[in-house]
Amino acid sequence: MELMIERVRVRTEELESFLAAHHHEMAPTAPPESRHALALDGLLAPSVRLFTAQLGRDLVGTGALKELEPGHEELKSMRTDPGHRGQGFGRRLLSFLLEDARRRNVLTLSLETGSADFFEPARALYRAHGFRECGPFGGYAEDPHSVFMTLKL
Repeated sequence: MELMIERVRVRTEELESFLAAHHHEMAPTAPPESRHALALDGLLAPSVRLFTAQLGRDLVGTGALKELEPGHEELKSMRTDPGHRGQGFGRRLLSFLLEDARRRNVLTLSLETGSADFFEPARALYRAHGFRECGPFGGYAEDPHSVFMTLKL
């Protein structure tokens, strides 16, 4: 079965459930003020490009690109369903998002992820794609629960 990645512009129950699980999964990793995942309404805002990865009828991943300023976007809501982790879906989704940004002439892609051990596989994925740690960007502030990374495209 082929992984299909598509842009999402409307709310669905499946997507709401998937993102609720994302927020629930992150809850033990940091206090609320240090968790920066967008709710579905934020992901459907005009300044955000939300994508889902589907394997057949199963939603297996999400990822989004949020415009911060012209030429600079933020990677948001990268998640692979726990039952599908370790199969390369996150890597394929991230590659798709990087290509989408390049096609649109985005110059810099930045992200915020957690500093807890839970997020080490994500940080390793980002490093493997060329992201390097940086300081806070956009409206973020230094936070011991956050790791900031950036990539020049």
